[in-house]
Amino acid sequence: MPRSKEIQEQMRTEVIEIYQSGKGYKAISKALGLQRTTVRAIIHKWQKHGTVVNLPRSGRPTKITPRAQRRLIREDTKDPRTTSKELQASLASIKVSVHDSTIRKRLGKNGLHGRCPRRKPLLSKNIRARLNFAKKHLNDCQDFWENTLWTDETKVELFGRQMSRYIWRKRNTAFQKKNIIPTVKYGGGSVMVWGCFAASGPGRLAVIDGTMNSTVYQKILKENVRPSVRQLKLKRSWVLQQDNDPKHTSKSTSEWLKKNKMKTLEWPSQSPDLNPIEMLWHDLKKAVHARKPSNKAELQQFCKDEWAKIPPERCKRLIASYRKRFIAVIAAKGGPTSY
Repeated sequence: MPRSKEIQEQMRTEVIEIYQSGKGYKAISKALGLQRTTVRAIIHKWQKHGTVVNLPRSGRPTKITPRAQRRLIREDTKDPRTTSKELQASLASIKVSVHDSTIRKRLGKNGLHGRCPRRKPLLSKNIRARLNFAKKHLNDCQDFWENTLWTDETKVELFGRQMSRYIWRKRNTAFQKKNIIPTVKYGGGSVMVWGCFAASGPGRLAVIDGTMNSTVYQKILKENVRPSVRQLKLKRSWVLQQDNDPKHTSKSTSEWLKKNKMKTLEWPSQSPDLNPIEMLWHDLKKAVHARKPSNKAELQQFCKDEWAKIPPERCKRLIASYRKRFIAVIAAKGGPTSY
């Protein structure tokens, strides 16, 4: 039998007024055209709670018992990669049958939300080295970091950045031309660039032709490091920062650096979060792709143009807050940080 329409509050008030005047259930039912059981329920509620307004209702009881909820949280905390379908099967093993959307809602109410995992370098033996490096340099004077030339290489793809976007569209229009992102085999090309910067601003940017090896790397250093040092007005005690890529630490490169009297900063492996140039790479790629290069020649030129446009103030802020990176590494006990 379908549920009847809810009795309005004004009608319930009239039931109580008539009841208070001395009338019985039968007379009230006949006068207002209500079922006798309805009249009785209204009066009993008024006698118990002193009101005829709607009280908070519990709603449908949840199928997820406290035990099942503890199981969900325990399994999800132990392995965050567990899917809602796998959790659904786990609950079914203890005879709790719920939809996977119910599981997601329950996890959300307990502060566990679905998110895309951040990509970070795999750290194992490097954790101790990262922690020791952060502790050793935590209290170094700011002048030391301002007199450091930060270097790195990165690949800028022609169409790579366009792959991570959202669009607004109607149903059944997914394959309309305006709603798709055209792809090109092998990314349509890319360029590898080497760059450097200091607290005083961006240094030179070099485009790497072909495969990069120790010989090519040494040539890049020869043509770009000292001109950048002079351009950025670093002091005579300047230090070169580079990561532990095999091309950077090879025997021939080490000898070349020693011969050319370039002092390098010791560096823990797998630590891009400690190199502030990564933030400038992000700025560069964003600016380059905003100009929509159509071929590799334009891509190279746009990289050089946008690198030169990086404000010195941006570089200065990155180095001014460098100590915070050490604090984050120490707080993470050498593990990944938010940088």
